[in-house]
Amino acid sequence: MTLAQYLRCLGGIVRREALRWLHQRSRFVSALVRPLVWLAIFGAGFRFVLGVSIIPPYETYIPYEVYIAPGLVAMIQLFNGMQSSLSMVYDREMGSMKTLMVSPFPRWFLLLSKLLAGVVVSVVQAYIFLAIAWFWEVEPPLWGYLAVLPALILAGLMLGALGLVLSSFIRQLENFAGVMNFVIFPMFFASSALYPLWRVKESSLTLYWVCQANPFSQATELIRFALYGRFNPLAAGIVLGFLLLLMALAVYGYDPGRGLLARRGGAE
Repeated sequence: MTLAQYLRCLGGIVRREALRWLHQRSRFVSALVRPLVWLAIFGAGFRFVLGVSIIPPYETYIPYEVYIAPGLVAMIQLFNGMQSSLSMVYDREMGSMKTLMVSPFPRWFLLLSKLLAGVVVSVVQAYIFLAIAWFWEVEPPLWGYLAVLPALILAGLMLGALGLVLSSFIRQLENFAGVMNFVIFPMFFASSALYPLWRVKESSLTLYWVCQANPFSQATELIRFALYGRFNPLAAGIVLGFLLLLMALAVYGYDPGRGLLARRGGAE
């Protein structure tokens, strides 16, 4: 296989994912409705209940809407990663990935291409949300919109890789919703997306350490710091570590000779 053939395959997968996103308008709308509901309704309702003290990367007191914005961006990427995995379950059984899986391309390359395609879509959705959030006084520095791009890519890759791992367990679309409810909501609520962890620590030390160990918390903090032109090395290292681990598990899970797909095939 030549480099041109690899690039052509990658371009085809990315283009197909982008066209699917453009044609499925409900997917576009739902990706924005969830975070906007939190920003417009819950943000206003909890503004005077959950005050935020001066904590990095902020240099002054901030409205609650400003604090939760990075977590809502990460939520967009989390939901997009799960939706991309849902499409992977369908494509693996009767779509384009069924054909690609038996092509000469390495399995890891196909999974990575699918992952990159999902990240491209999630980054576009994140920037659209940030543009709308400006009307709620979420106004990071202008250079922050550029500085946050690497953080969005890294966080999107990690959360998308989590979706790929989950999709390797799921054989039927009917089982997907149940699995997602046990993944998305615990990850989102047991994180720093909605409240500072120092407040969690005051109420429950155990829950505090659960939130700290949650990779979604680290993805949120990576995006939060990047939006204000600052780099969080701890969050970046943890997100990168989880990305490598989850990607390795996804490749193993989709290996027809050794992974989860092989075990299910043998069981049948």
